[in-house]
Amino acid sequence: MPHRRLAALMTASTLATACASDVPEPKGPPLIPLPASVRMAEGTFSLEAGARIGLRAAGAAPVAEELARLLRRSTGYALPVVRQEAEITLEEASGRDLGPEGYTLDVTPGMVRLAASTPEGLFRGVQTLRQLLPAKVESAGEQPGPWTIAGLSIEDRPRFAYRGVMLDVARHFFTVEQVKRYIDLAVAYKVNHLHLHLTDDQGWRIEIKSWPRLATDGFYTQDDYREIVRYAAERFVTVVPEIDTPGHTNAALAAYAELNCDGRAREPYRGREVGFSSLCVGKEVTYRFLDDVVREMAELTPGPYLNLGGDEAHSTDPADYEKFVARAQRVVDKYGKRLMGWAEITSGAVAQHWNPREAERAVAAVARGAKLVMSPADRSYLDMKYTQDTEYGLDWAGLVEVADSYEWDPATLLAGVAEKDVLGVEAPLWTETLETPDALEYMAYPRLPGIAEIGWSPSSGRSWEDYKGRLAGHGPRWSAQSVNYYRSPEITWE
Repeated sequence: MPHRRLAALMTASTLATACASDVPEPKGPPLIPLPASVRMAEGTFSLEAGARIGLRAAGAAPVAEELARLLRRSTGYALPVVRQEAEITLEEASGRDLGPEGYTLDVTPGMVRLAASTPEGLFRGVQTLRQLLPAKVESAGEQPGPWTIAGLSIEDRPRFAYRGVMLDVARHFFTVEQVKRYIDLAVAYKVNHLHLHLTDDQGWRIEIKSWPRLATDGFYTQDDYREIVRYAAERFVTVVPEIDTPGHTNAALAAYAELNCDGRAREPYRGREVGFSSLCVGKEVTYRFLDDVVREMAELTPGPYLNLGGDEAHSTDPADYEKFVARAQRVVDKYGKRLMGWAEITSGAVAQHWNPREAERAVAAVARGAKLVMSPADRSYLDMKYTQDTEYGLDWAGLVEVADSYEWDPATLLAGVAEKDVLGVEAPLWTETLETPDALEYMAYPRLPGIAEIGWSPSSGRSWEDYKGRLAGHGPRWSAQSVNYYRSPEITWE
């Protein structure tokens, strides 16, 4: 595993001291996201067959058991979880304000000590601990040792509260198990939101009991959706469901004729064009439909957000669009959720900046009091081709290589948008051209980890030169997990 300079891992004050000296800097581990502070220490911890996992934190038993499960499958060790200090100890932080996701991690020759104020913070720290162990720890079967970690001390917390991935299951459907794998791969990089694009012109993928003809082919039953929500919650991921309106609605217009202004059902659609469909904004049945859908989704979704899309509604009169959004806002409020949508919506709790050619929409949303999730298509859309020769994907926003997806900052990207206006970042993956899990993984990796780092890590410590060295060390991890990742020529892969 190639080493890199530790400078990018250091706090600003430590870095200044190091740069003033001619003493060679110690080498640090290739962690992604980059922690807020890392200090290397003497000695090495070795995980041995008789090791235990100690639990001294309320409510964190599932985190300890998940760590044990991960380590057992690759090491073959028993690793019992005990309610006392042990070789690897998870404990409550004392005397430190780490926030809900922050943690400290100390590695000495005799012990690994992970501390946090919450089980969620411990879970984030576990993801760092995984990356400190050899890549073969990610293997599904037993591997030979040794299992060593260099001595160090980490204190870490996220820059932004929202760090998300979006998966489009409307254009091409993906099963519950496939979504679970997508979650598992993402949480390793401290992703904490899963935005599911559940409806579009090509398909309606969630059962709505009060409108049963919406979902008839390739969809999640409500029990399926509950299982995704449960699985995500165990990994401290909030599910954000999206029901795209008033455009991107051909699947609904094909299922129910009364949702069309002319009362005629539309033909099913499987193409890639956008902007041609619209709910009939002037009909009261449209708002009965919306109320029923929002009510059922709110009952199924414990998270705070309900996304109503709002993008590319080219077939909706602008005045009608404004009326629709105002009524939709009231419906979402009625069921105790916070409205989220693409930047066109310019209202609600959260607007998502996506179109680099229409930055003014995001700025307008901020002016109206919304927070922004930053998802610029020319940086963070995982369905954009890497190069013109990429087998999958589209290129309407340009070609997005790994460096392009990493070298930007959410708080400086748009004039008129400051850090205080940004809730976080998201990496959307649209599936017009993606039909298999292998295709999903090829487009997401290696770009997704970089966007996760943008959301988590301090901006002052990041650089492309440092990052690409760290990223190279993750190729063996993905190989151990059978991830179909793109071997970008920008990276010297191990």
